[in-house]
Amino acid sequence: MKARPNHKPQVLIIGCGFGGLEAVRALSKAPVNITLIDRTNHHLFQPLLYQVATAGLSAPAISAPIRHILRKEMRRGNLTVLQAEVTAIDAADKSALLDDGEVVDYDHLIVAAGATHSYFGHDDWAPHAHGLKTLADAFAIRARVIGAYERAERCADPIERSTWMSFVVVGAGPTGVEMAGTLSEIAQHTLSKEFRHINSKHARVVLLEGSDRVLGSFVPELQQRAREQLKRLRVDVRTGCKVLAINDMGVSYGSREGDVELVHHVPTHTVIWAAGVAGSPLGRTLAASAEATLDRAGRLVVGPDLSLPGHPEIAVIGDLAAAQSHGPGAPKPVPGVSPAAKQMGRLAAANLLRRLKGEAPLAFRYRDYGNLATIGRRAAVVDLSVPVFGALRFSGFFAWLFWLFAHIYFLIGFRNRLVVMIDWAWSYFSFERHARVVAEPAWPEAQPTQPPLMDNPDTQPLA
Repeated sequence: MKARPNHKPQVLIIGCGFGGLEAVRALSKAPVNITLIDRTNHHLFQPLLYQVATAGLSAPAISAPIRHILRKEMRRGNLTVLQAEVTAIDAADKSALLDDGEVVDYDHLIVAAGATHSYFGHDDWAPHAHGLKTLADAFAIRARVIGAYERAERCADPIERSTWMSFVVVGAGPTGVEMAGTLSEIAQHTLSKEFRHINSKHARVVLLEGSDRVLGSFVPELQQRAREQLKRLRVDVRTGCKVLAINDMGVSYGSREGDVELVHHVPTHTVIWAAGVAGSPLGRTLAASAEATLDRAGRLVVGPDLSLPGHPEIAVIGDLAAAQSHGPGAPKPVPGVSPAAKQMGRLAAANLLRRLKGEAPLAFRYRDYGNLATIGRRAAVVDLSVPVFGALRFSGFFAWLFWLFAHIYFLIGFRNRLVVMIDWAWSYFSFERHARVVAEPAWPEAQPTQPPLMDNPDTQPLA
């Protein structure tokens, strides 16, 4: 066991996403010792991660070193930051095991370990369909997208060239819609004059969605506007489509026309997964140790105060928590968005301090300020909840401007705000994306060996 520096309560916070960062800031002035552990050395502004993946922004523009962000808190002398991965939590012993075998004790624990990709039981799809959660994911997707055009430039076979210039995005939530719109912009504008043997404007971007609507969390009016804006950007939107298989030759999916089920195949080497998320694997370890419950997405079911039942010293926040908002009326599920994670972080810290004072904890109440999603150049949808005035909904150019300034405002640090604003202004007027450098090719030289799932992309009845 690790020796304790003093007799102050030991608070362990796992994860420095939006929730973990807010919890640290809220506790930094309290008479406690804080240990913050994260697998990386940086905080990531995840809403703009797709911009790194599509070469619109460089990685430092949306991330910053944890120690730099929390330099004021560290000067107070009660915060320790460790770069490590927590592999197990012993709820009975009140300790966490790190990847190098070190054990960290705690009196109070806040788990903000986040989420990972969910392929709905088809983990064999993962090598062929990259998700987007980390900077490493963004770099991998960037290499695949840029590399696809490079391979197309070298292709003499027009069918194979078309396969390299086809891009499929699975999932039409905000990330999928933003990714599809940006991929189309790259094809239509950024790369249109940079190749000799191919015309990037002939690239094909397909957006697949299992439900009948895009942007399912928005109202139907904005969903329809988003679909229209995607169409203007030349994105092929296909809803009501269930993915059946993904391999290195493309995507097969099923759809229904009347009473007939059809199967389709899109030949492509570039698939981006934006369809599902699951709680961090650390959640399963904690659930077993604390005898807690996991929901279908692998998230920990928490009480009204965000603590685990039977373990008031353990709070779970952010994407790993299956939390309810306890406002007026019946409790409502809390969405997995950054404002919710920030609010959870602040409440978890406040309840920890209330318990130290012998006071009863407060129930979590999510304040929903609305949803934003950008679709592409001069195209976005905004659904805001404005006090007194109620719902404010609009789309198009002014929604796009609102989205731009909102994301610049919430970025970490003045430098990042300035850099992003300059990069976006330059990109708007020049159509250029300068963050297109890739370190290694996305594919080995050997050609794919798996056969396509169907002999041709034509629609056929499902056997």
